[in-house]
Amino acid sequence: MSRTSEGRLPVIVRERERLTDDIVRLTLGPADGAPLPAWTPGAHIDLVLGPCALVRQYSLCGDPRDRTSWRVAVLREAGGRGGSVFVHDQVREGLVLEASSPRNHFELETAGRYVFIAGGIGVTPIVPMLAAADAAGAAWSLTYGARGRDALAFAGEAATYGDRVRLHAHDESGPIDLPAALGEPDPTALVYCCGPEPLLAAVEDHLALTPGWSPRQLRTERFAPRSDALDRPSTPFEVELRRTGVRVQVAADQSVLEAVRAAGVVVESSCAEGTCGTCETAVLGGRVDHRDAILDDDERAANDVMFLCVSRAADGELVLDL
Repeated sequence: MSRTSEGRLPVIVRERERLTDDIVRLTLGPADGAPLPAWTPGAHIDLVLGPCALVRQYSLCGDPRDRTSWRVAVLREAGGRGGSVFVHDQVREGLVLEASSPRNHFELETAGRYVFIAGGIGVTPIVPMLAAADAAGAAWSLTYGARGRDALAFAGEAATYGDRVRLHAHDESGPIDLPAALGEPDPTALVYCCGPEPLLAAVEDHLALTPGWSPRQLRTERFAPRSDALDRPSTPFEVELRRTGVRVQVAADQSVLEAVRAAGVVVESSCAEGTCGTCETAVLGGRVDHRDAILDDDERAANDVMFLCVSRAADGELVLDL
């Protein structure tokens, strides 16, 4: 498959479906007819949108076995940064876009049981997980909520799984009942949650405070930066680029990504807010102040990778594999 100089590949919009008033689903195919890169449930791609080349991330919600097409669903966010509005107002069948290869920081791991909790458009990475868990014969349940029944874009697909799925309309019954969604504490279970930040925070708190559950059982994917990282003070520090021996000063108001790029080092990036994982870099020395929305507690404690767009040094200096 041919790629651009940035490593992206051309895809053509084969189908555009309106699922709700503010959600459209795009079916994308390879512009040159070659098989698309493989992916696994939980993966997302970057799409380059509009004349300003906005780069946005969307979870794949189709069938991983299908190498001829990808599917993404896009929520219109009028107060967003412009990508979703472009998709809703400008993207039509036949348009050729640029996409990245799939990346996955939300892998479906092996577990004795799965508890899936999805809020709104956060159901998209979970849809292919249901099929995978079902095909594996695993025990699982899904609680899928949205502001109203007309906003449950994937209700029809989810309902095919019968009573393992609970559909929840907030305007009818308020927030999701987490004790009911999670069931009895189960040390063999993994909890997969994707959706707005208040839902993710509520699930984290519930697992932390309920005997028999542990936050280590939770797997999340966030669409926005973690709120607890936004208010931390930032101070200057130094980064050593081990491959070249160059030392780079990072100012208090500058990201590591910006600093190393200013020093002439090419680093691929996309979201610039610690949610997509594109700028992941190996850490060879120093302690990281992790500010991303990707790594779990164990991965942060390992201190072997960081995301240059948001994370910083915890105590003065970092050594990076650049």
